[in-house]
Amino acid sequence: MQVEIWSDIMCPFCYIGKRKFEAALEKFPNKNEVEIIWKSYQLDPNIKEQPGKDIYSYLAEAKGQSLEWSKKMHANVVNMAKSVGLEYNFDKAVVANSFDAHRVIQLAKKHGLGDTIEERLFKAYFTEGKNFADHETLAAIGEEIGLDRAEILQLLSMNAMADNVHSDVEEGRRLGLQGVPFFVFNRKIGVSGAQDSAVFLQALEEASK
Repeated sequence: MQVEIWSDIMCPFCYIGKRKFEAALEKFPNKNEVEIIWKSYQLDPNIKEQPGKDIYSYLAEAKGQSLEWSKKMHANVVNMAKSVGLEYNFDKAVVANSFDAHRVIQLAKKHGLGDTIEERLFKAYFTEGKNFADHETLAAIGEEIGLDRAEILQLLSMNAMADNVHSDVEEGRRLGLQGVPFFVFNRKIGVSGAQDSAVFLQALEEASK
């Protein structure tokens, strides 16, 4: 069985959803027969690196809300993350575009490291405050999980893998995606959002019939 997951590694609910899906997968009797395929998506494809601007101010401005509202929203997400064992440090978060990180994901998928790179990038962004606009940072992260540093830097110096990212986004839209995370089970069942693990387990069971 295939489970395709559309995700943005700068989406806090995508990391939380990953943990909840993994908890469901552990309870699924045929978990070893499940192939997970990560798909690229960008919540904000037009976002630009903004040195000196914190994530609280960025969200407040993007949503036309107050700074107090943004800090409260982020505090709620921190608590959600804690409930599944994740540590979010939004004080460190860097406002940047995730497109180049998605291109590195596409490269990792070619080497069978899709799940590994997703996990590493999520932690890099939400826990460690890494800058996804910095190519040296992305190369170091890729090298950590077994990719070739020179290959990553060459990829990032060109437009390589851009079409793969765009293709994933368009494919998701054709399937009715309106936000991420978005899980598709055997092209039979779609689950949107960081749902409770019981929802994911039910989808796994139904899709395997």
